Amino acid sequence: MNTLRRWTRRSWLAAAAAFGTAACTRGDERTIRFWAMGREGEVAAELVAGFERENPGVRVRVESLPWTSAHEKLLTAFAGDATPDMAQMGNTWLPEMAALGALEPLGPLLAGTPSIDPVDHYSGIWQTNQVAGQAVGVPWYVDTRLLFFRRDLLARAGFVQPPADWAEWTRCLAALQAAGVATPILLPTNEFEPLLALALQQEGEVLREGGRRGNFSGPGFRRALQFYLQMFERGWAPGVTNNQVANVWQEFGRGTFAFYISGPWNIGEFKRRLPPDLQASWMTAPLPGPVAGGGPGASIAGGASLVLFKRSRVKPLAWKLVEYLTRPAVQLQFYRLTGNLPPRRSTWALPREDGAPLADDVHARAFALQLEHVRAAPAVPEWERIAQEMQLFAARAVHERADIDAAVRALDARVDSILEKRRWMLDRAAAG
Repeated sequence: MNTLRRWTRRSWLAAAAAFGTAACTRGDERTIRFWAMGREGEVAAELVAGFERENPGVRVRVESLPWTSAHEKLLTAFAGDATPDMAQMGNTWLPEMAALGALEPLGPLLAGTPSIDPVDHYSGIWQTNQVAGQAVGVPWYVDTRLLFFRRDLLARAGFVQPPADWAEWTRCLAALQAAGVATPILLPTNEFEPLLALALQQEGEVLREGGRRGNFSGPGFRRALQFYLQMFERGWAPGVTNNQVANVWQEFGRGTFAFYISGPWNIGEFKRRLPPDLQASWMTAPLPGPVAGGGPGASIAGGASLVLFKRSRVKPLAWKLVEYLTRPAVQLQFYRLTGNLPPRRSTWALPREDGAPLADDVHARAFALQLEHVRAAPAVPEWERIAQEMQLFAARAVHERADIDAAVRALDARVDSILEKRRWMLDRAAAG
């Protein structure tokens, strides 16, 4: 996902001209313009058909956007006064769009809609929709990261269960390597999510002073980075990007590695891509925690949310569609169409086609447990840029065997530079 663009006055005027016509055609009070991205945009029309049947005369105009251009199109639409009525939005985009003043605050609407129960949602996911203490979105689907692992390879190394804490994980990786698995874990160096998950397992925050400065020199992130780098220093993880692995599923099937930290979309991929004789050999498990006996470790709170735009002229009707799309039964239909995991616990208890609830699925249930242990990333507009910088500095430390103290100090300096404008704005607001 892209980061905040720098918009010149000419850019804003050009965008306004480009969208001027669209802005003048929003007066139909029985039509809801809904922007959705990627695969979700492809199936949204099927989902909203039920809403249109419940509300005769109401039309939902779904516009599907590719993820690669969605962020820029949202900014351009805001600049040109041509935002849709509602949209799907990656939850890391919410702070940026809220800072622009584009999103409708949802507190009063949520208070009047008991069917959208915050308690029924995974708390870490719900928190991603809170910006400056105000709800600006409702979770639509969730994403997190956990362990995909080869049960047979762990058994060969003497482990009948996946590791539950960092110390046990370390012993397991060493035993796997001794048992002939050359590089027991795949940690692509161009993915920031595994390191971020380890950092979220620590006390404290990755940004300090209310998101004004980096806290990567703090003991929490330093501990996470040290554990992460240990994987490479001991030869347990190859120092490669995911682009350098020709076929992740094939190499996993060959036993090139036994652990892979990934998300829910790979449940379907492993079922499709691994041969039948290996289907019983792989499983999922929550991330190990840093402390023995402390339970699963935290992971990232990702996914996408549904938002309303302030400039919508059909907010009550669009909110009604949000309520419909977040119903447990509709969320289950959404899961059947996309494989996206639902953010409401009650949806996990509903029966699927085979009569069993999603929570009983042997591969998905680890995600249900992990979702009880997720933490939201800092709610600052600059977060995605900061996460990419974190990944770049970590990759450099992997390849150059950089000193950890120097690496985290340099990362803090870079992040503080990124957050300079934020500090200025917050200080100015505090001064009145």
